[in-house]
Amino acid sequence: MFCDRCGTQLQPGYNLCPKCGKVIGETLSFPAQSRLGRHLHTLGILWIVVGAFWLIPSIVLMTLGSVVHIAIPGTEAVARMVGPLVMFVLGATFLVVGAGGICVGWGLLQRQPWARTVAIVLGILALFHPPFGTALGIYTLWVLLAAESRGEYDHLARAA
Repeated sequence: MFCDRCGTQLQPGYNLCPKCGKVIGETLSFPAQSRLGRHLHTLGILWIVVGAFWLIPSIVLMTLGSVVHIAIPGTEAVARMVGPLVMFVLGATFLVVGAGGICVGWGLLQRQPWARTVAIVLGILALFHPPFGTALGIYTLWVLLAAESRGEYDHLARAA
């Protein structure tokens, strides 16, 4: 007997493919819709949306950083040098945060093994960005730090 998904040869009596994790037959090893399963997709999409929102001020700041020297009077040499640099660095920081949010969201949707740990760290950091960051941080920690979430996420990551 072979797995329908990956083609691995299965031993008689297997309920789960050892390579891809596909359920064989009628028996399920986890409930069909567990708490983590119901919320993981939503959490991944929220992280992607929040990451995309961080990209907007990033692009604005980096663009303004390249043209702000025009608005600063010519007598302020230090301001003409430091102003654009500060705006560009701030924009680049926002770019890194936005890209991190998008990557974590994608990782959660794809059930990557690293995504749970990174999402927990970013969820803790998001607690300090009220009101939406705080809400996302609380939701992330509520979904991913439940007692049964680690084992179930590890199982989902191996199956993906």
